Amino acid sequence: MNSTNKIKSFLIILACFFSSLTFGQSGKFKVVLDAGHGGKDWGASHHGFVEKNIALNVVLELGKILEKNPNIEVVYTRKTDVFIELTERAHIANREAAHLFLSIHCNGNANYAAYGTETFVMGMSRSAMNLEVAKKENQVIELEADYKLKYKGFDPKSPETTLGLNLLKEQYLDQSISIAGKIQEGFRTVLKRKSRGVKQAPIWVLDATVMPGALIELGFISNKEEGAYVNSSEGQDELARTIANAVFSYKKEYFGSGDNEPVAEKYVPKNEPVQKEESVKTVTRDEPKEVAKADDSNGVVFKVQISASGKKLDLTPANFKGLNNLSIATDNGTLFKYMYGNTSDYNVAKQNLAEAKSKGFDSAYIIAFKDGKKVNLQDVIKN
Repeated sequence: MNSTNKIKSFLIILACFFSSLTFGQSGKFKVVLDAGHGGKDWGASHHGFVEKNIALNVVLELGKILEKNPNIEVVYTRKTDVFIELTERAHIANREAAHLFLSIHCNGNANYAAYGTETFVMGMSRSAMNLEVAKKENQVIELEADYKLKYKGFDPKSPETTLGLNLLKEQYLDQSISIAGKIQEGFRTVLKRKSRGVKQAPIWVLDATVMPGALIELGFISNKEEGAYVNSSEGQDELARTIANAVFSYKKEYFGSGDNEPVAEKYVPKNEPVQKEESVKTVTRDEPKEVAKADDSNGVVFKVQISASGKKLDLTPANFKGLNNLSIATDNGTLFKYMYGNTSDYNVAKQNLAEAKSKGFDSAYIIAFKDGKKVNLQDVIKN
């Protein structure tokens, strides 16, 4: 490993440590909201609809909703129409040791019939459609001064040539897919928007942030009808509230919640596009297939998820910093989740969590299974 990679790995580990430490000290769940593009970078622009303006409006509305929750702290990469470099967007999130990073965008396409929402998480998918989105979002790099030096040969026209995931970053992939899935489910079921799914793509700003995160494409402003919706005050309000509900749900699942925490009001839009187009492949999140059933009367077992990776590792202590009593689950063989411990006693699970974190798995968290299927932890421990 060269010195640059050693420094990068150290900074990632340090950021992970401070992320867990910050939550423990302040008790607040920190979200960084990133309004895509801005200033001289307009993003997509069609039919008078401008991506940078729509993204900013939705971020500001989303932030106002989240800030009503006393247990959530919101940080913005921009609150006005200014140009922010991709490196600075990632640095803001990392400096703040955020628990979640959400980047808001709009789609545009030469095919004006295309429409629908989609949400991206970091990954090395070779799907041509996904790479096109990645190239579009990464091309802002070329507007930055000395970008060739800053990004060290990263080619925004061919991102798949230089980006990769390591085990330390991949442990966030499962959580990223979780928040992305909640957002898309809200768009689909609450707002009745067409969902193009959750996808993986090599998007630089997601790779450079060291916490769970997602890039949200609110809709195609190249489609006149959908563009009018996402450009309207009503549409932006609905989209922001639906994303907020997903954040509240995600926080509750992974970090717990306080009493009487607010939940964003749900709205149903009056109109939606009716065009048809070819479906696209999504990232699915099947329930783990290799989990042990609980041996107590309630059928509940607690485990500590310590990491997730696209690589399958042998369940030996040497691969997991000395931990044993390990198990593995998989989503269609593409993402492997590594878990420590297996107990029907929640207090023992908390001890296992403390041990895992003491070994350096700072983003580890407790998960629950009932009759072999993953269930909401908060629902289980309240019963």
